Amino acid sequence: MRIGIVNDMPLAIEVLRLVISREHAHQVIWTATDGLEALQKCEEQRPDVVLMDMLMPRMNGVEATRRIMAECPCAILIVTSDIERNMNKVFEAMGHGALDVVNTPSLIDPQAVDATALLRKLHNIGWMIGQHGVKSAAVHTQAETTRKRERIVAIGASAGGPASLVTLLRQLPADFSAGVVLVQHVDEVFAKSMAQWLATESKLPVRLAQPDDQPRRGEILLAGTNNHLCMQANGRLCYRKEPAEQIYRPSIDVFFDSLVRHWQGEAVGVLLTGMGRDGAQGLKNMRERGFLTIAQDQATCAVYGMPKAAASINAAVEILPLDQIASKLIEHYG
Repeated sequence: MRIGIVNDMPLAIEVLRLVISREHAHQVIWTATDGLEALQKCEEQRPDVVLMDMLMPRMNGVEATRRIMAECPCAILIVTSDIERNMNKVFEAMGHGALDVVNTPSLIDPQAVDATALLRKLHNIGWMIGQHGVKSAAVHTQAETTRKRERIVAIGASAGGPASLVTLLRQLPADFSAGVVLVQHVDEVFAKSMAQWLATESKLPVRLAQPDDQPRRGEILLAGTNNHLCMQANGRLCYRKEPAEQIYRPSIDVFFDSLVRHWQGEAVGVLLTGMGRDGAQGLKNMRERGFLTIAQDQATCAVYGMPKAAASINAAVEILPLDQIASKLIEHYG
């Protein structure tokens, strides 16, 4: 991967160069000593990954992350010398789209530095963006540029879900500026009737998701078979039998994870009431990708299982009462 390093400490840059050189697949294409310089260099030569420090002169890592993701988006890994002390800034940067965080490798003895954690994070990001994620400016197509502006809300629900979905969907306006995809644990025999029922309660049209559908703003698609609904690299939906071992069909985790791998636009993940843990890990993966994630709170859940599992692993950026989720979505995509 082509990597940019942003850090105001020469020794830190030296150590990061040393670590990166241990993997032949990685190449440092530029370095910057503050966020403003990093923004300029991203515009001139966009990397696959930026290693972003938090505390720097002129423009810190939080503002640099926000500007880069808005103006020349690419994968950003926060590399900071003291995660605990800078936790608020780290979370703020992740809210703007940074994917992950890792401690700066030890600066005491550059030759003996432990590169394991940083290289593992880079490997994970490479897998995530690999053939279908953020690419350098030279290989962007017009279709990809358009898709980066697309918006989706992915909602997972199980026990107690139909009533919660009605409450949420009623509050979305007819001009809502994102496509909505619902994964509710329901047998395919009842899926069509459920879509019709939701349509009578929503200002937006609701129908079953079909193979090769592309989520569009102002439309709600409901997973409609006992196979897993998945997002593909081309931004279109499909149904798959695998993973066969998933006891939930359709699985919320499988759909959320497919967004992490393939969705190039903006996304919000929402996990509503339900029994078990389906959707919790997928929601966390969405958060780590930089998407906004929301879990329903305990007081308004019919069954506080899936949202509880999500809360226990810090998967949700926000935990909200059911009647506040729609307003958050409208505010986020306003």
